[in-house]
Amino acid sequence: MISTNPSTIKKTVTKREFEGIVESATEDKTIHVRVSTTKMHPKYQKQYVTSKKYAVHDEKNTSTVGDTVRFRECRPYSKTKRWYVIHSSTHVL
Repeated sequence: MISTNPSTIKKTVTKREFEGIVESATEDKTIHVRVSTTKMHPKYQKQYVTSKKYAVHDEKNTSTVGDTVRFRECRPYSKTKRWYVIHSSTHVL
């Protein structure tokens, strides 16, 4: 007989991932990343850009201002830091 006890069933949690541009890298092991998203206005059907700034944990301090960074949700590192860097690539103009 199969046990259906709720304590034995494990749930998988999907962690959110974003990609953005580093705006500030002055703090130790912390970078601030701006993520821009395009939204559609419900009434006027016009697209507009919104952006949000995230505090991201960068363990090796490898990211600099202007880099494109991919980051994922994790446990809280501090009051505002709940994200960590997965991949960083240099932004070339």
